[in-house]
Amino acid sequence: MILPLSDAPNPRGIPWMTYLILAANIAVYVLITVPLSGLPADPTDPRLREYIEVLERQFGRRVSLREMGGMISEYDLFVFEHGFRPAAPELGDLFFSMFLHAGFLHIFGNMLFLWIYGDNVEHRLGRLRFLTWYLTTGVAATLFHAAFFFSSQIPLVGASGAISGVLGFYFRWFPYNQVRLLLVLFPFFLRVVFLPARIVLGIYLILDNVLPFLVTFGSDGTGVAFGAHIGGFFAGLIGAWWIDRQGLRPAKSELGTVRAVQADESALVAALQAGRMEEAARIYLSLDSGRPLKHVDPNDLIDLAEWLHTHGSPRSALAVYLRILRQYPTGPATAAAHLGAGRILLYDLEEPALAYQHLRDALRTAPTAEFAAEVRRALRDVAARQKMQVGKPLAQREW
Repeated sequence: MILPLSDAPNPRGIPWMTYLILAANIAVYVLITVPLSGLPADPTDPRLREYIEVLERQFGRRVSLREMGGMISEYDLFVFEHGFRPAAPELGDLFFSMFLHAGFLHIFGNMLFLWIYGDNVEHRLGRLRFLTWYLTTGVAATLFHAAFFFSSQIPLVGASGAISGVLGFYFRWFPYNQVRLLLVLFPFFLRVVFLPARIVLGIYLILDNVLPFLVTFGSDGTGVAFGAHIGGFFAGLIGAWWIDRQGLRPAKSELGTVRAVQADESALVAALQAGRMEEAARIYLSLDSGRPLKHVDPNDLIDLAEWLHTHGSPRSALAVYLRILRQYPTGPATAAAHLGAGRILLYDLEEPALAYQHLRDALRTAPTAEFAAEVRRALRDVAARQKMQVGKPLAQREW
């Protein structure tokens, strides 16, 4: 068994929306799941006959399902009515089913993953946008599953799809974060280890979901909606990619400090080479952020980003650094762009976890020992600014 315990670095502050979603799931479990699970289904309830007939059609006669009538609880019928059934879709069920769980282990695992990974993603997105994406990826997860099992009357319940969406965001944005894992092979082996988040979540996606989905596809299944997990994860990846594309644009709130003008790339090159940085900044802001700059030296863009930063436009400077990294993922300017982006995220925007990703890449591509020492100082500041110290790997690592 592999059980995640915590992650690092993590942002300061309280992830209110993550905690609110946790509270909502737990409240539904305590107020609905627990009391209804202890009540046997009413034999006169018409839902009971329909439920048994659905189980018979789905699983055949391998089990005497009519004899199971006395084993079916009121919660089973509640889930049958309010869980999402691909063959009988209801808009309300699409959302409400995210807050229903099959039992204690089901909700415990889901809430543990949300508690560990949700705070970083919420801090990056903001509270309302986090809730919006949580629900959006949850819906996408359910519909992805339903596309493969469109004739199924078996209800789908649980927050797993939405939480897989959170993991998709985390996979893209925090690949170097350290996840603390408890490895258990009872009673012979018990150990706590730290692994990069991308490895941990890659195992979750491929070994825990994609392979079981392929192996069990076309059968009655295992009771686990692997398709929902996969759909939610990829919905989160796509959402993170889309938001990153928006991050290449200079911040609208800072455009007042540098007024844009209409010009082309050749004018930008001329201004940068002549050292006319204010003019270059104005020209840059007028250009399409999604179009590659084919003739601009990336080192000149580094100078432009530094100028924007020192003149009170850190978000616009960050957009320049990110544009450099997208267009020139390798090269002489890569390390400087990662360091510049990491510093802005750490010191100006208070985003230590995002800064950590760039600083790790800056250290990996450091051109000189002096440059590497500068990066290590920033990494130590990341360790000092995280909300919880979760062990030695981050705070006392020898960079």
